Amino acid sequence: MHVEFYGKDAPNTVANFVKLAQEGFYNGLTWHRVVPNFVIQGGCPKGDGAGGPGYTIDCELNGENQYHDRGVLSMAHAGRNTGGSQFFICHNRDNTKHLDRNHTVFGRVTDGLDVLDQIRQGDLIEAIEIIEED
Repeated sequence: MHVEFYGKDAPNTVANFVKLAQEGFYNGLTWHRVVPNFVIQGGCPKGDGAGGPGYTIDCELNGENQYHDRGVLSMAHAGRNTGGSQFFICHNRDNTKHLDRNHTVFGRVTDGLDVLDQIRQGDLIEAIEIIEED
């Protein structure tokens, strides 16, 4: 999957995700939560949804693109301003409207969206590669 980040809307969240990806934090982790017609979620080093990077980041909810639609990347958290490394990708808009402006949207899948529907719980995130484009 290829992703476009929303750096203008969620600069700190994007910077955090990019930093973790470049450090290899996500390599080999699993998609620990897959709920059909809702989301796939990864980024937990414990593999059970209870882990993170050892720090938290604030939510960024005021940008223009804070709507959860198919292919949108958003930060998972255990309450406002408790995100860290866990993120999810939405399957559709029908079941995700309640997440708008409650979870920070920081990008969207622009290519390979068909892969989203093939991911199953326990599948590995082999690697996340950050490619800077002009």
